[in-house]
Amino acid sequence: MSDFSSGCMACQLPHEQAFDFTMAFQPIVDVSRQSIFAFEALVRGLEGQPAGSILAQVGPHNRYWFDQTCRTKAIQLASGLGLPGYTNTLLSINFLPNAVYQPKACIRATLEAAHSCQFPTNRIMFEVTEGEKIEHPEHLSSIFTEYMRQGFTTAMDDFGAGYSGLNLLATFQPQVLKIDMELTRSIDSHKTRRIIVEGIVLVAERLGIQVIAEGIETPGERDCLIDLGIPLQQGFLFARPGLQQLPDPRF
Repeated sequence: MSDFSSGCMACQLPHEQAFDFTMAFQPIVDVSRQSIFAFEALVRGLEGQPAGSILAQVGPHNRYWFDQTCRTKAIQLASGLGLPGYTNTLLSINFLPNAVYQPKACIRATLEAAHSCQFPTNRIMFEVTEGEKIEHPEHLSSIFTEYMRQGFTTAMDDFGAGYSGLNLLATFQPQVLKIDMELTRSIDSHKTRRIIVEGIVLVAERLGIQVIAEGIETPGERDCLIDLGIPLQQGFLFARPGLQQLPDPRF
């Protein structure tokens, strides 16, 4: 039996090893317009414990449950905090592609949560981290195709830090590419990183993909990335993640 069909069985199993968690939200800003492009939902413990302590509890036995719960919890919390009232601002949700056994079926709970919270589905962005090893790239491609058909925005997170990089990008093209902080760190004083990011921007531009720079901590990094054509940025310079809050960014 394949991993994908076993995921279908997993969704029907009792979840004795389920656990509780919450979300923090961090803004992704458009520096040039001084506006908020999106809020990313980041998993946290109930007392603010980091994501690692939560993800350490996720395994094959509860991966599907965790992925589905993250989606619905992010929508419910963001709605309760008033995100639907923000003009055109997206809610960005990370998902585990290896937990999605059948894209159309696995999106059902997300659609139901959005409907019950009156959250517009065209303002939801799904991020997949390049740091998670993708066993079946064609499966991820089918997920993105279905999500785009449903009106969601698709994004590849941590680009440049994971397993496949350009190979994944050659297989499918998300609508948004998030450049990993290891490439943006001190980019204003690091010629090699600047050249690499410049190349990523050129590739993304030709493929019609928006680019977001992650991990921005200094005005120098911010300004260098603007010069490279990346006004969409995320990092501590603008706001730290707020536990069950939508932080106001500093421009």
